[in-house]
Amino acid sequence: MSLRSALALLLALSAFTFLAACGGNNGAGVTEGQCPPSGCFSQSNLNGTYVFTVSGEDLSTGDPYAVLGTINASSGTISGGTIDMNDPNFSSAVIAAPISSGGTYTIGSDGRGVFTINFSGNPFNSALSFDFVLQNDFHGLVIERDGNATGSGTIDSQTAGATASGSYAFSFSGATFSNTDPFATVGNFTVSGTSIAGLEDFNANGVILTNSNAGYALTGTVSAEGTATTLTTGSSFDTLTFDVFPIDGSHLKFIEVDSVGDLSGDAFSESTTIPTGNLSFTLAGEVSDGIFAAGGIIVTNGSGGIVSGSGEDYNAAGTVSSVPEPFTGTYTETGSTARFTVALSGFSPSAVSTFVAYPSSGGVFLMETDTAEITTGAAYAQTSGATFAASQGYGLNLSGEVDDQSADEVLEVDDIAEFASAASGTSCSVNGNTYSSDTVVGVTDENSPGGSTYGQALCGQYSGPDSTGRLGAFYDANTLNGGVSMIAYTVDGTTFPFIETDTGQVSTGVFFEQNPSATSPSIAKAHAMFVPQPLIHPHGANQKKQTLK
Repeated sequence: MSLRSALALLLALSAFTFLAACGGNNGAGVTEGQCPPSGCFSQSNLNGTYVFTVSGEDLSTGDPYAVLGTINASSGTISGGTIDMNDPNFSSAVIAAPISSGGTYTIGSDGRGVFTINFSGNPFNSALSFDFVLQNDFHGLVIERDGNATGSGTIDSQTAGATASGSYAFSFSGATFSNTDPFATVGNFTVSGTSIAGLEDFNANGVILTNSNAGYALTGTVSAEGTATTLTTGSSFDTLTFDVFPIDGSHLKFIEVDSVGDLSGDAFSESTTIPTGNLSFTLAGEVSDGIFAAGGIIVTNGSGGIVSGSGEDYNAAGTVSSVPEPFTGTYTETGSTARFTVALSGFSPSAVSTFVAYPSSGGVFLMETDTAEITTGAAYAQTSGATFAASQGYGLNLSGEVDDQSADEVLEVDDIAEFASAASGTSCSVNGNTYSSDTVVGVTDENSPGGSTYGQALCGQYSGPDSTGRLGAFYDANTLNGGVSMIAYTVDGTTFPFIETDTGQVSTGVFFEQNPSATSPSIAKAHAMFVPQPLIHPHGANQKKQTLK
């Protein structure tokens, strides 16, 4: 059965309709790695109703693609669920359907697994199959692996009876259907009874809509299943309609369900201030030179200043910073609205200089508001003294683009991996390379239009973190880019957003410490965290090689 409610938000530019749901399950084989040092995973680590989401690219056309739904999992079977799919290649751009019973899932001892689902009206010729890695019973990272599409996302245990109530900040990103240009929006809203009110900002491929830098007013209503109302105001983006799937009362997942675009993302309970001290951040999107990723440490002084000690690492279309580049800036609240403007000095590229920020329990949502095109991301308050633990198991996801020289194309790439730090024996070898200290050893899965590989050994090393929480790592593997080099940033000692620093691949992602025996979401996930996927979408079937150098 599914539970649906609807939130219709009338914006100054558009309208939102939000629908909540519950749902389904499925399975397939998986190549196992090693148990993490904290213990082994099993089928019992996926049990109950889970919300899953993926955004990326239709492999047959290169069109933008997004999926959001639920699965009901128990003892390796999926008894039902609900799925929304958004793809301009479909005869009906949006598909909403119940998931059939009879799906299956498997979980290896390392926490990597696969679930497969079937549903009436599937627009593809085969069932949908998703590769995941678990942090615990309550949270994991996902890529699609079925040959129909590729994309990255998350899987989260759904709290029974969860509804939207109170104040939220949100961040949605994706692309327009008309020309597959990157498109993003951030804002906040408060649900009070049947009414909704808040603010919103837009970036449409570098065209900024902020209503004189004050945000557009957002208003709306809440309605029950079967009576959802779509409100139209002559929007520049036409009418925007969304389904929402609550994970719990503080965290909601969204997907656009109209024919305008494929926005998807998260809303978390709203915070009213920018945290003071060190914040880890990552950003991704497009700038004038091509695809772009940045990460680093923002140091705030609590009185509107971004001060000395702030530093940025970046990968601009394959041009990678060799050391953290210092920057400073200011942040200013625009009235008593929990909306902040951010101005940076010394950030690279220099054209990326202004952002709008909305604080939340999942991080401070960031969206670029200058004319250097479009980036989004988030910043997370660091826990004092947090570090990277040796002899632990970690799950990883990345999403970005790789330079496929054989095809003269730049292709989306999505990876899932599990690894252990300082694994038994402390040395490892792969692709003829051997590493003997501070090692990481594990297994990686990759999906891309350029080919898919599963169960590939990974082997590498790490160093740090330093006093700011900056951690360097790399691993070799038999993937399109031949492995990954990254710079990661500790948040709470268990969660590490990162950017890739290879010259042939640009991506952002996150890895987290695994705990297969966690008994509650509060124990399992001490830091609720939003990690945005890159805004990178192909323009047409696949981009020709002009965005990676």
